[in-house]
Amino acid sequence: MTIAVFGTGSVGQALATRLVGLSHSVSMGTRNVETSLAREAKDFYGTPTLAEFVKTNPSIALKTYAEAALGAEIIVLATKGEGSQAALEAAGNIDGKIILDISNPLDFSKGFPPTLFVSNDNSLGEVLQNAFPNTHVIKTLNTMWSGLMVNPRMIEEDHSVFLSGNNADAKATVKGILNSFGWRDSEVLDLGDITTARGTESVLPIWLRIYGATQSGAFNFSIAKVKQA
Repeated sequence: MTIAVFGTGSVGQALATRLVGLSHSVSMGTRNVETSLAREAKDFYGTPTLAEFVKTNPSIALKTYAEAALGAEIIVLATKGEGSQAALEAAGNIDGKIILDISNPLDFSKGFPPTLFVSNDNSLGEVLQNAFPNTHVIKTLNTMWSGLMVNPRMIEEDHSVFLSGNNADAKATVKGILNSFGWRDSEVLDLGDITTARGTESVLPIWLRIYGATQSGAFNFSIAKVKQA
C-alpha cells in the first residue's frame, strides 16, 4: 500500500520504519521540509534527529503534507494533537482516504502532566471526522508507547489495542495493518463508532501517571474477562 506518515517524531519514525519493513511504499509528511531537517535537538525520548533518520532510511521520502498525501491510500496521523487538523488541512484534497489517527488532544500549556483540550462530550477523533467528512478516521494505537504499537509481541501475553471509527471497510483495512504488526485478532477490540474515541483518548491521563510512577512506557492495558462458571 502507499502510506503517508504525518509527523516526524518518535511515533512517526517508528511507524514509518515498520511499514517500510512490511514492504509498503512510505513517505513522511511535515509542514516544512527544510525547517524540519534543520532541527538539531533530540526529543524527550532521545529520538534521532530527522536529518539522521532520513540519512539512515533513504527509502522513506520526506515531503510536505500535500506531497506526501498525493496518491496515498492511508494517512497515518502521528502529529501532536494540537497540530492534527492543521496537518490534514495542509494536505489538500484527502477525500476517500483512511486516516489512521494516533494523535491525542494533549495540552501542555500548564506543564506536565498535560490535560486534554477536548474531552468528555467530544474527542479529537470526532473533531477530525467532522472537519473532513469524506475521509474515514480510525482512531487506534493512541493508548501506548510507540515501541509497542509496532511490536506488540514485546509483551508475551495478550494485551489490548482499540479501534474507533464509522466505516467498517476502513476498520478492516486498519485491522489488517495491526495484524501485520503482530497484533492478534483476540487483542484488537472494536469499540464502535468514532464517538468511542472519547474513551481511548481519556486513557492518556492515567497512562502518563503510570509512566511517571514507573519511569517506563513499556507497558499496556489488557482487558481481563471474568471466567464463566
